[in-house]
Amino acid sequence: MEYSLLYHHSQQVKNKLFVFCIMLSLWVYMLYCCVGYCSTIPTFMLEERSRRIQAPRPLQNQDMFVKTQSRGLLNNESDSDSRGDGWEENKGEMTYDEDSEVTGALNGTESKKLPQAIIIGVKKGGTRALLEFLRLHPDIRAVGAEPHFFDRNYEKGLEWYRELMPKTSEGQLTMEKTPSYFVTKEVPGRIHAMSKDTKLIVVVRDPVTRAISDYTQTRSKKPDIPSFESLTFKNITANLIDTSWSAVQIGMYARHLERWLQFFPLDQLLFVSGERLIIDPAGEMARVQHFLGLRRVVTHKHFHFNPAKGFPCLKRPESNSKPHCLGKTKGRTHPNIDLDVIQRLRDFYRPFNKKFYRMTGHDFGWD
Repeated sequence: MEYSLLYHHSQQVKNKLFVFCIMLSLWVYMLYCCVGYCSTIPTFMLEERSRRIQAPRPLQNQDMFVKTQSRGLLNNESDSDSRGDGWEENKGEMTYDEDSEVTGALNGTESKKLPQAIIIGVKKGGTRALLEFLRLHPDIRAVGAEPHFFDRNYEKGLEWYRELMPKTSEGQLTMEKTPSYFVTKEVPGRIHAMSKDTKLIVVVRDPVTRAISDYTQTRSKKPDIPSFESLTFKNITANLIDTSWSAVQIGMYARHLERWLQFFPLDQLLFVSGERLIIDPAGEMARVQHFLGLRRVVTHKHFHFNPAKGFPCLKRPESNSKPHCLGKTKGRTHPNIDLDVIQRLRDFYRPFNKKFYRMTGHDFGWD
C-alpha cells in the first residue's frame, strides 16, 4: 500500500515536471520569436519612433515664435515635400524601376552610388511632380524623401549620403531632389566638391504665384500666422518689400543663380517651367530626358489631366489601371490677396525676372 502511494506521488511529480518543461519551452520560444522580430526592424524606424516620443520644447514667447516661423519658410522641416507624400497611395503601380531593383539584387549587380543628377529647386515650383514623372523612367532611380544633405546634414559625410541612395544597376541614373538647395549659399560649392559633373535641374515658377503657394502651405499648418500682405512688406506705405521673408526671397531667381554659375557652366543646369510642367508635361519631360542623356520613354501616353485638381495624373500606357494623382497636400486653394499687393510684387520681381531671362536665355513669360 505504501509503495502504491509512493508510486502515485512520484507519478504526479513527474507529470508536473513535464507540464513545467512544456511551459518553459513555450516561453523560451516566444521570447526567441520576439527578439528575432525586433532585430529585423530597420534602424530608421527605431530612430523615427524615438523622435516621435521626444517631448516638444516649450515656447518662450508665443508671439515671437509665430513671427519667426512665418518668415522662416526656407527650411521648413515639416514640409510635406520632404516626406515625399504629395502623391496618392498607388504610386507602387507606377514606378517601373521597382521590378528592376529586385532583379538586380538577385543578380548581385546593384550598388549605391552618389547622385549624378539633382533637382535643386525651387520650393513650390513643381519639384515633386517632376520627380514622380522621372521615376516612371526605368533608367532612373531616385530617393522619394528629400535628403537635405548639402544644406542640413553635410557634416555627416558623403558615405552617409550615399547610404540614403537607392541601389542602381549599370546604366541607371541615381537622383535626388531637395528644393532648398537652390537658395542655400553653401550648396553650390559643396555639390561641386562632390562632383563637378553633376547635372542640376531647377523647376521655376512665376515668383508671385510661388510666394502665395508657399504662404498657403504654411498657413495650412499654422492658421494663426499673420496675413500675406503684412509679411510681404516691411512698410506697405513706403512700398518697402521685406526680402528677408523667404517666401519673397526664393523668387529672386537671378540672385541665387549667380552663385551657381560661379561653380557650374550654364549648360550643366536645366531650367524647367513649372507652368509648362502642368499644361504640357510630356513636352517638358522630353527636354529633361534629353538633358539627362536618357532615351525618351516618358511621353504623353503616361499623362492624364485631372480637371478637378488642375494637375496631370500619371498612368501606365499599357494598362487600364486608375491614374494616380497629386494628393491632398497639393493644389490647395490660394487665399484672396489684394490685387494691389500682387501688382506691387510683380513690379518688385520684374527686374529680377528680366535678368533671369537673360542669364538662362529663356523668357518664362511671367511679366
